[in-house]
Amino acid sequence: MLNQIVLMGRLTRDPELRRTQNGTAVASFTLAVDRDFSGRDSVEKQTDFIDIVAWRNTAEFVSKYFIKGQLVAVSGRLQIRDWTDKDGGKRRSAEVVADNVYFADSKKSREDGNDSFHRADMSPSFSPAAAFGSDTSGFSEIDDDGDLPF
Repeated sequence: MLNQIVLMGRLTRDPELRRTQNGTAVASFTLAVDRDFSGRDSVEKQTDFIDIVAWRNTAEFVSKYFIKGQLVAVSGRLQIRDWTDKDGGKRRSAEVVADNVYFADSKKSREDGNDSFHRADMSPSFSPAAAFGSDTSGFSEIDDDGDLPF
């Protein structure tokens, strides 16, 4: 059986980070995803709003580095949940459980703040290596003198 979904869209709000009773991180957010084809008579693009849930490290990553309006790519699986509302009615909802969440905007647009990305950790001095504790002291910038084969 195969249950794999890949989506790209814009966050409709900042991700909401919560914790379960045993401390497991869970983040929820909604993606606005444009449809490629909306019908032969319609000139307006149609948009689907898809609920996404991320768990553990992915949840913490999403809540720390992603904000409303940002273009993101998500891969995961579809999950259908049955639940009972406060009036006792049976309800059903679909959501995507995210395995991976990626930046889909260009780095330049994030650095320039073109889409209202003004978090301190998204400034031009932001370094993913520093954020994740990687030691890059053994590496240095190389100058492109045109002799590189690529």
